[in-house]
Amino acid sequence: MSEAASITWHEANQCYLMARLHLVRQALEFHAESGPARFRSVSQSESGTEQQPASSGEANFAEAQRLIDQAAAALPAQSALDRMIEAFSLSPFERDLLLLCAGMELDGSFASLCGNAQGDAHANFATLSLALAALPEAHWTALTPAAPLRRWRLIEVARGDTLLQSQLRIDERVLHFLAGVSYLDERLKGLVEPFTPVHDLPQSQLQLAERIGDFLTLEKHASVWPLALLCGNDQAGKRSVAAYACSKLGLRLHVIQGADVPQSVAEREALARLWEREALLLGSALLLEQGEQDTTPATISLIEGLHGVLFVSVRDSLKLLQRSAFRVDVRKPTSVEQQSLWRVALGPAASQVNGEVERVVAQFSLGAAEIYAATEQARGEEVLTAGTLWNACRVLARPRLDDLAQRIPPAASWSDLVLPEPQRRTLRDIAAQLRQRGKVYETWGFATKDGRGLGISALFTGGSGTGKTMAAEVLANDLQLDLYKIDLSQVVSKYIGETEKNMRRVFEAAEEGGAVLLFDEADALFGKRSEVKDSHDRYANIEVSYLLQRMEAYRGLAILTTNLKSAVDNAFMRRLRFIVQFPFPDAVHRAEIWRRIFPPETPTSKIEFSILARLSIPGGSIRNIALNAAFLAASAGEPVTMRHLAEAARSEYAKLEKPLTETEIGGWA
Repeated sequence: MSEAASITWHEANQCYLMARLHLVRQALEFHAESGPARFRSVSQSESGTEQQPASSGEANFAEAQRLIDQAAAALPAQSALDRMIEAFSLSPFERDLLLLCAGMELDGSFASLCGNAQGDAHANFATLSLALAALPEAHWTALTPAAPLRRWRLIEVARGDTLLQSQLRIDERVLHFLAGVSYLDERLKGLVEPFTPVHDLPQSQLQLAERIGDFLTLEKHASVWPLALLCGNDQAGKRSVAAYACSKLGLRLHVIQGADVPQSVAEREALARLWEREALLLGSALLLEQGEQDTTPATISLIEGLHGVLFVSVRDSLKLLQRSAFRVDVRKPTSVEQQSLWRVALGPAASQVNGEVERVVAQFSLGAAEIYAATEQARGEEVLTAGTLWNACRVLARPRLDDLAQRIPPAASWSDLVLPEPQRRTLRDIAAQLRQRGKVYETWGFATKDGRGLGISALFTGGSGTGKTMAAEVLANDLQLDLYKIDLSQVVSKYIGETEKNMRRVFEAAEEGGAVLLFDEADALFGKRSEVKDSHDRYANIEVSYLLQRMEAYRGLAILTTNLKSAVDNAFMRRLRFIVQFPFPDAVHRAEIWRRIFPPETPTSKIEFSILARLSIPGGSIRNIALNAAFLAASAGEPVTMRHLAEAARSEYAKLEKPLTETEIGGWA
C-alpha cells in the first residue's frame, strides 16, 4: 500500500487546509511588499488560462497552488473547507476571507503579516480593509448581514469605528470544523441532543420510516423545506422512526424539546441560526418533541421559520399556516410485533419465562425501546423470572402515571374481603377476564371483530365503608398490577377542554402501564347529562360525552365507585362490563369482618366478635374502631380488650353523629 493510500482523512484534511492557508499567506506577503495582490485565484488556475509569472512573487503563488492541488489529490473524501464552501455557497473571496481569519488562530505568522500588510504593527489582526486590498476577486458585499459569512455566523465582527477597520474573527466552532474536529456547538448543549437508535424497528414502524424517507428525498430540493409531522402514542418510537428516515438521506438526528424553545424573539432567532448552521455542518435533521402544553406561539414560529429537514412530534396534529407537512401516525407495535421484540430482547433467557411473554403483551402496551429497557431492568435482578419481568414492566410505566394520579399500594387480599358469595364471584370474574383478555381478543379474534369496548370497566356501588376501595385493592393485588386512584381535583378543570385533556393523559398512561384505574366518587365526574340551558350545560355535557367514548376505548381495567348509583349517567351503564352492589353487612358478615380486622401480631384479650357484631356499622367504621382501640391499648401498655373497643366505638359514633344504643353496646362496655 502506498503512502498516499494510507493517509487518513484527518491528516489529508490538515494538509489541504495548511496548503490553502499558505496561499493566503503568500497574498499577504505580496501585498505587504508590492501593493494589491495580482496572483491567480483558484478559479483562474482551474480555467486553464495560460499566464506567465510576472515575478518571483507570482512564482510563489504558482508553487502554493501546486501544493493545494497535491493536497486535494490525497484527500480520501471531501475536505472540511470544501464541505463548508458547498454548504454555505461561499464565493472565492468569502472563502479566502474565512481562511484569513482561520490563519490568525492556526498560524502564528499571520498576526505580524497582517500588521505589515496594513502598515501598522498594532493592526495585527484581520480586517475587511485588508481583505479587500490583499485578496483576489474581492467584493464589499461579503460582510453584509445577509451574506453567508455573517448570516451563518462564520465570522464575528468586533465593534470598531468602521466596518472596514473592525477586527474580524472566525467562530470557534467553525475553526474546529475546518481543522476536522466536528462536534455540536456548545451553545446548543442542553437544548439539542443527538439521538441514535440502538434497536431495530418493528416492521410496521419501519414501513413508516421508509415512507417518510421517500417523501424527504423527493422534497429536499423544494423551495420550502420539508416537514414530517409524527403523531400517535409511541413517543420513543417516533424518535427511532425519524432516525431511520434520516439514515435514508445520510443524515443524523438531533432532538429538542418544545418546552425548551425560547420565548424571546431574539433568543429564538439565535437558536434557529445556530441550529441551521449545525444542520449543514453535521449533516443532521431536527426532531422537535411537543408536549401538550408546549404548543405556544414561540414553538409555532420556530417550526414555521426553521430551515432544514424538520420532524415534529405531537400527540394529535398541529395547525401550520406557512408550511405544509407530511403526517404519519406512529403507533405502538402490534401484539405480534411486541411478542417478537420481547423474544429478541430476552434472547436465550426467553426460555426461562416460557409463557410469560404472551401474558405481558396482553397486559402492557410497550414500544421497542421500553421493551428493551424493561428487559435490562429485569436482568438486573438476581434471577430473571416471570415475576421479575412482570414487575419491571410495572415499574417502567409508573413515572407517567405518578404525576397524574395517586398510587395505592394494594395490600389487601381475598382473605381480607368479606362479601356475600355473588359479589365475590363477580369480582373473580373480573380478574379472570383481565387475565384471559390476550387469548380472547388476540388469539380468538375478538379484537379484529370489533375494536371498541376491549377494556374492562366495573361500577362498584354501595354505601360508604362497604368495601368498594378494598375490593379494588384486592383485584390489583391478585392481578399484580398497580392501583391508581384518580384525584378529581387534579383532572377536573373549570377551563373548557382541559378536563378532557387531563383525562386523556390519564387513560393513555394507564393503557401503557396496564394499571387499574380507580375513579372514587365517580358520580362527580360521570354524572348524568342535563338539559342544555346555557353554555355551561353544553360544555358539561361534552365532558361527559367524551368520557363515555374514552371509557369504551380504554383497554385496561377501570373501576368506578359511587354511593349514588342513580346519579351516574345511564349511558355509562351500557359501557360497564360489571356492576357490583356492595351491601351493608349483616350481623354475620360484621362478625367475620371483626375476626379478620386485627393483624396476627396485635395482642388481644377476651374479644367477643359476636357481641361486637351488634354494632350496626360498615367495614370502614369497623376498621376505624379497631385501629383507635389499638392505639388506646398501646398507650396503656395493655392488649386490646372490649373496654378499649367500647371507648373507640363511642368516638366513632360521635364522629358519625349517631346514637350508641344500649342494644348495641349493652353487656360489654
